[in-house]
Amino acid sequence: WTHASLPRALQSREVGRVLNSFTPALRAPKRGYAIVRLALDLGLRCIEINRLQLDDIDWQNGTLTLRRTKSRRQDVLPLPVPTGKALEAYLRHERPLTSNRSVFVRSLAPHDAPVSVDAIHRVIRDAFSRAGIPHGRAHALRHTLACRLVNSGGSIKEVADVLRHRSLNTSLIYAKTDRAGLVEVALPWPGSPA
Repeated sequence: WTHASLPRALQSREVGRVLNSFTPALRAPKRGYAIVRLALDLGLRCIEINRLQLDDIDWQNGTLTLRRTKSRRQDVLPLPVPTGKALEAYLRHERPLTSNRSVFVRSLAPHDAPVSVDAIHRVIRDAFSRAGIPHGRAHALRHTLACRLVNSGGSIKEVADVLRHRSLNTSLIYAKTDRAGLVEVALPWPGSPA
């Protein structure tokens, strides 16, 4: 029963609405946009976004290093161009001056503190709300990335690698979202024309 339900992933139009919800009227739209891009494009968990340090971004090689992950290892991920541009815009134009090495710091005093994991959850939840999406949990962005990978021909092993799952079994739920693959193995319903 652990794999009985389908993962809650966003459709492409919903992704667009979430990304477009970061308007200049918000207090920190560039920070919020960068946070959502990290979760959507790299499948980062909120705790991983919270722990990012400036030194974890290698602009020269286009990589992002995750330290102290859920699997207790260090991972080096490729930094997609849209995600890198979102981070750059936040760092150049919106990040407060601070000696704190955390990528995401508070926009209200005290500025020398990183944003909390709860604040990251709230940024994502509020973006879903502004986009009119009722299932506004941060994990839906990881599910969206995984479903996109599977539906574009990626294997379950690739999904496990991208999402940094320790066990391949954790990623098996995404096999049900591979519509093209399921059509090939589906049997006709009993009593229906083949």
